[in-house]
Amino acid sequence: MVTKAENQELRLKKNIKKYFLQAQPMLENGVCPTKALFAASMDKWSMFCVFNLGYFKVLRFTELKNKIPGISARMLSVSLKKLEQNGIVARKVFAEVPPKVEYTLTPFGKGLAEKLADLGNWFLAHYPNKDS
Repeated sequence: MVTKAENQELRLKKNIKKYFLQAQPMLENGVCPTKALFAASMDKWSMFCVFNLGYFKVLRFTELKNKIPGISARMLSVSLKKLEQNGIVARKVFAEVPPKVEYTLTPFGKGLAEKLADLGNWFLAHYPNKDS
């Protein structure tokens, strides 16, 4: 008889094995397929960008800046560029004076936002020191 804990362990091993089998060709060439994605999306400011764009759908630079307390214009610009380079955020420029720029999540970015929200909610529910 397989216990629940053993079943969870087997599922985890299966998921890890699946990841490495899919990533193996890239890993053999010295490229980690998730490293750049995690670096681009898991830092402090980028997660705020992804969550805000996931919630509000379309935001202009100043609107996004106003929704992220403590972020400087420079850090927001750096974060958005990094997210755009990794296919997470789309930037749309309108031919107006002054220039109008809108940011949205790409379909890939929307999927990532869902997974990051799931991970964040799991963490908040299971964090050992959440009451401290």
